[in-house]
Amino acid sequence: MTTSANELFGSPSGEISVILPVLNESLHLEEAVAAILSQDYQKPFEVVLALGPSHDGSDAVAHKLAAADSRVVIVANPTGRTAAGLNIAISAARYAIIVRVDGHTQIPKNYLTLIALILKESGAVNVGGIMAATGRNLFERCVASAMRSPLGVGTSRFHTGGSAGCVETVYLGAFRREALLAVGGFDERFTRAQDWELNFRLRQAGGSIYFDPRLVVTYRPRSSIKELTKQYFEYGRWRRVVSRLHKGTVNYRYLAPPVTVVGTLISLVLGSLFSNLFLIPALVYAIFILIASIRIGKSLGEITCLPIVLITMHMAWGFGFLTSPKYLHKL
Repeated sequence: MTTSANELFGSPSGEISVILPVLNESLHLEEAVAAILSQDYQKPFEVVLALGPSHDGSDAVAHKLAAADSRVVIVANPTGRTAAGLNIAISAARYAIIVRVDGHTQIPKNYLTLIALILKESGAVNVGGIMAATGRNLFERCVASAMRSPLGVGTSRFHTGGSAGCVETVYLGAFRREALLAVGGFDERFTRAQDWELNFRLRQAGGSIYFDPRLVVTYRPRSSIKELTKQYFEYGRWRRVVSRLHKGTVNYRYLAPPVTVVGTLISLVLGSLFSNLFLIPALVYAIFILIASIRIGKSLGEITCLPIVLITMHMAWGFGFLTSPKYLHKL
């Protein structure tokens, strides 16, 4: 039986440290921080920015924000790695509740108020909600639609929504500081999937991870095929690292993309060398992509664009999973 964090650590006092790892986020950082500073939360809170070595002017934006509001604190993250930045920000944070926000996200006005309430009521060590992907142009809207559909990314509640309750992982997360420190924080060896891996350790330590659909975070998707390919390749690659480090954590949902990659490639090769009959698996996948695009797309433009988005996400994730090096240090 899972022990409530309220029993282990007591109810959180209410003060909140919002932490952001920042690397090349100049386009969205000011908007993200403005959404935090405009919260309706009535207790003290701060914003800790862990600045990596950006080359797009993010540092100037961050220092401007800190100069304008004393609640914004800046710390250096020399490596620029997300997990390292998060740990540095946690060390610098002053308060008992640690809320992670990213530079390309935007939280609603009542987000911190809901966080404090849900942490107290659920007794969880980490709570989170919906990753509400929202695009500003056609390509981003297609990526957003794919990211919010089970046909694009599977059935995780933080993507597609669902009822409140305990889950394996949540998007971003709002943590009890004591629980984070008790398991050693984020594993800095991880480039991606560090949140999933941390949540696994939190659950292994007896804590619960809680999803609540009232927590809706606006997420800005990647804006090009190149960026999307890199993102999903790394997702697949690092998800396999987690599966190797923590045995028994892979389910059938994670195996779908690599199986699709292998099956489609074999189908195309055998079909081109021997008989068109071998092309049937590839044809079935193509039909699935077409039907998925029609179901997901909200306009003719999206339906036309979605096939390349869906194929990119599926194949990049699958190739990343299949080509992931066996040993963590090789990454």
